[in-house]
Amino acid sequence: MKILVLEDEHLVAESLIKLVKQLEPMAEIQGPLTNVKEARKALSSNVPDLIISDIQLADGISLDVFTDTKIKCPIIFTTAYDEYALRAFKVNSVDYLLKPVDKNELKAAFDKFYLLQSKFGNEVYLDQLSTLFSDFRNSKKYKERFTAHYGRNILLIHCEDIACFSKEEVIYLVHKEGKKFITDFRSLDEIEELLDPKHFYRANRQFIISMQYIESMRSDESGKIIVKLKLEQSPEIIVSKEKAAAFRKWVED
Repeated sequence: MKILVLEDEHLVAESLIKLVKQLEPMAEIQGPLTNVKEARKALSSNVPDLIISDIQLADGISLDVFTDTKIKCPIIFTTAYDEYALRAFKVNSVDYLLKPVDKNELKAAFDKFYLLQSKFGNEVYLDQLSTLFSDFRNSKKYKERFTAHYGRNILLIHCEDIACFSKEEVIYLVHKEGKKFITDFRSLDEIEELLDPKHFYRANRQFIISMQYIESMRSDESGKIIVKLKLEQSPEIIVSKEKAAAFRKWVED
């Protein structure tokens, strides 16, 4: 069995691989790969039997790899946080383990993998799984308004008045007039799940932007896209070269 490990923390990767070797001594372990770019390249030419993947990699979120690329093998996700659980189960997730990974929990995940292995090789099952998640996305109710803090006041702000969400020390909601309000969210990933992807886009690890408030876009010499919002003092929002094509498609569609 070939097992591909995606993990950007060296010591964590060593510990995880040690556990895998104890539980699956006959397995061929590939990696660890540390970033989204490496993972995309590897999976374009190599199909392992199982992937064990951290969600937060060095240059982004591994979930982007699995939603952009049709992966036909199951995945065991590991992470220090639980806010990614919903997105994780939209792809071929066998299990979702919180760090530090416990040996007994990893064994249970392997047991589940063997139980489901035949299904992940079945095209009909994968098509049904894809349809299930498509139906889920199409029927999902997205938030129409968010609460935010301004001093001691709690404001109710409608999505059509939100220019972007930004991550600094805390998560800010940026109003169309340029005012920044503090939210109660811990990460942009939590917010991303609540927003209609037709109108909002996760530009990078610091920004989710509204289609309605994009003023201009330009490409630089490296292929990145720099986005300016319709704000008096618009932050410089950079979409990576790897995400540029997907971003253009989102804008055009």
